[in-house]
Amino acid sequence: MQFTTSFAALAAIVASVMPQHASATPAPNISILTESEMLTWLTTTNATLTFIGEPIPKAADLRARVGGNVMVTYCNRRTNNVCGGDCTVYNGGATCLNAPDTVCLSATANVGFCDRGGCGGSCNQFSSCGTRLDNNFCFTPGTASIIVPFV
Repeated sequence: MQFTTSFAALAAIVASVMPQHASATPAPNISILTESEMLTWLTTTNATLTFIGEPIPKAADLRARVGGNVMVTYCNRRTNNVCGGDCTVYNGGATCLNAPDTVCLSATANVGFCDRGGCGGSCNQFSSCGTRLDNNFCFTPGTASIIVPFV
């Protein structure tokens, strides 16, 4: 009888310290924009756009190109789930973009965004966006610079 009571007590202790299995919350679905999707956003937004880097190709020219450039749009305002305000559009190769006051961004490759200038400090990847916005933008408050990868 004493063995049964001790065993039951041990089983209760083990059960109380076992990790509880909770269903995982799915991560927000963020995807890298195609150049065509980025061009569509650029032609339909009412944000104020500033273009830097190489000229943006026409949609018909996109199929002829293979890799090389990354397009990044980063803006200084978020209203509900919409990224906008004053936006800068970069088209070009691997670089570190100075992007102070950025609160949201989207890109045609998996860029990094950092809380310090010069692509330093704490950095995260676009693909691991915590707060997804409309049109595949990511809420990135505190962003000061963006790492554009080689593609």
